[in-house]
Amino acid sequence: MTLDVSNPFDGSLVCSLDHDSDSDVQYKLQAAYQSQRIWRQLSIEKRISIVEQGLSNFRNRAQEIATEVSLQMGKPISEARNEIGTVFDRAHYMISIARESLAAEVLPEKDGFHRRIEHQPLGVVLNLAAWNYPLIIPINVVVPALVAGNTVLIKHSARTPLSGKAYEQAFDNLEIPGLVTNLILGHDQTAKLISDKRIAHVAFTGSVAGGAAVHNEASKRFIDCGLELGGNDPAYIAEDADLPFASENVVEGACYNAGQSCCAVERVYVHHSQLDEFVSASLEAMAALQMGNPLDDSTTLGPLVGSKALDQLEAQVQDALQRGATVVCGGKRVPGEKGNFFPPTLIVGAPNDSLVMQEESFGPILPILSVDTDEEALERMNDNRYGLTASVWTRDQERAEHFAQHLETGTVFQNRCDYLDPALPWTGVGDSGKGSTLSRHGYFHLTRRKAIHFRL
Repeated sequence: MTLDVSNPFDGSLVCSLDHDSDSDVQYKLQAAYQSQRIWRQLSIEKRISIVEQGLSNFRNRAQEIATEVSLQMGKPISEARNEIGTVFDRAHYMISIARESLAAEVLPEKDGFHRRIEHQPLGVVLNLAAWNYPLIIPINVVVPALVAGNTVLIKHSARTPLSGKAYEQAFDNLEIPGLVTNLILGHDQTAKLISDKRIAHVAFTGSVAGGAAVHNEASKRFIDCGLELGGNDPAYIAEDADLPFASENVVEGACYNAGQSCCAVERVYVHHSQLDEFVSASLEAMAALQMGNPLDDSTTLGPLVGSKALDQLEAQVQDALQRGATVVCGGKRVPGEKGNFFPPTLIVGAPNDSLVMQEESFGPILPILSVDTDEEALERMNDNRYGLTASVWTRDQERAEHFAQHLETGTVFQNRCDYLDPALPWTGVGDSGKGSTLSRHGYFHLTRRKAIHFRL
């Protein structure tokens, strides 16, 4: 059985890869399991040194890997190169905090006792990675998992299998074999793999339905899993917002990567005093985006990954229109295009219970709704089953702190959006998932606590 990957720009065949057989899976899993028992015994300094060799190998193929990303899922090549840069930013930060994060915590002296808390590796980590950011999603797990003493199996999205192979190749032929192993599996094989006692942890990025399936399988064995399941992230443009700055950044937050981001801005609440100016500035920012061949450096808006996404976006637009909204620009797929292109779309007046305001769009759509007060904005922002990020655009720090205390979300931004700082935990609320990656909390999620309690 083979996996065929099509280019979303022109429909051409990118690659055709063999699925792993059941015997292949067993061989790779056992190799990772045995390697981990050796790997965990190495000092953290030695592990870091070997991980850095793997990252160097990855850097040596950076241009080739970036091109593969664009071919597989349509990301403009400039954004694919940016993704490569982010891989190293996150990897190097996680390495820089590893020694302190993983060091034993020695408790205050107690007469006649020695007490400490160890952070021990889990074992083999299964990383189920998504296609929209096919390089930086795995790095959130691969580097901290390895440095902490785990080994990693990557099962990448069927749309971006070459990205999984890129990680395996980077960490191949090092001193310890089997540190990172790529798998090409179907859903049934993946469920069977999760049920194997040699899998110690599962990290999944994808849909709510997919996360529920992973959680169900993992819970049968009482192992933990990290679930990053997307969002419908709101932004609030307060009455004192810097309009030119806010509109430029919010449009980028909605349309970068063609809007195919779990933390993309997907709904905007604008104080009524700023509405007309914000809509005008956002329309201007959208007009500057250039659709085209993802391999062209001038392209800033590539195709969506699949044709079904076009149907979903058009359905959300039609629902908004039927509910009284106005489409200022865009709203329909680009006619006559072979690629899966959807133009930047600005919608005003979609009610808060419409599809586009409640469900994940995963496309370059920006719906705007006027509000009269901060409290109305806060109420509408929280009226959603997702809770990944939210942004507040204001010059008033007190206002920003008020929203930060009351927004039900994993990350609250002031005057920023659609960004992951590796020093902060990446986490969600509600249907946006559970667990944390990045920061020192990412290490805690990939290790287990062992209490050392000695009577001297």
